[in-house]
Amino acid sequence: MWQCGAVLVRKELVADRNEVGRVVGEAFDDGTGEPVEVKLVERLRLCRGWIPELSLVAVRDEQIVGHVVCSRGIVGSTAALGLGPIAVAPGVQRQGIGSALMHSVLGAAEARGEPLVALLGNPEFYSKFGFVASTEHGIAPPDPAWGSYFQVRTFDRFDSGIHGTFAYAAPFNNLD
Repeated sequence: MWQCGAVLVRKELVADRNEVGRVVGEAFDDGTGEPVEVKLVERLRLCRGWIPELSLVAVRDEQIVGHVVCSRGIVGSTAALGLGPIAVAPGVQRQGIGSALMHSVLGAAEARGEPLVALLGNPEFYSKFGFVASTEHGIAPPDPAWGSYFQVRTFDRFDSGIHGTFAYAAPFNNLD
C-alpha cells in the first residue's frame, strides 16, 4: 500500500471491479462506444496471465480514481510483465495519480523478482519511470511498427541474455 497526499494506492479487490470498469471507461472514452480497454481488463482477470497482486487502484476520498495492471507476458522462454492499461479518471488527471500508480506497480513488480516490464506508450513520458526502447535490450515489439513506443523497464533480476519478441497475455491479441 502506498499513499501520496490524499491518494492511497492498494491492491484491487473483487468489490472494486465495477468502479475500475467505470474509471477505465472514462479515461479511454473517445465518444465512439465502450473503449476496448474496459473489456481488456475484464478478459485479463479471466486469463492465465492475471496476477492479482499487480492490479492496483488509486483511492481518493473513498472513491477509486485510478487503476493499473501488469499481466504475464513472455520474451522467448522468459516470463516478463506487460503493463497496461493504466487509467486515471479524467477529473483528476495531471495530479500525480498516474505517477503514484506507476511507482507502486513497478515497485511491486520488482519486489516479486520480475526481470522486466514492457509497455506501449509515449517514450517522452515513460522515460521518467526508467523505460527505454525495448530494442536497447534486444527485445522486439509484438508489432514492429510500434518502434520506440514499445518500451521496457528492467529490474535487478534482468539477464542481458533475454532476447526475442515480447508477447502480451492472450487477451491483448483479441482486442475488439
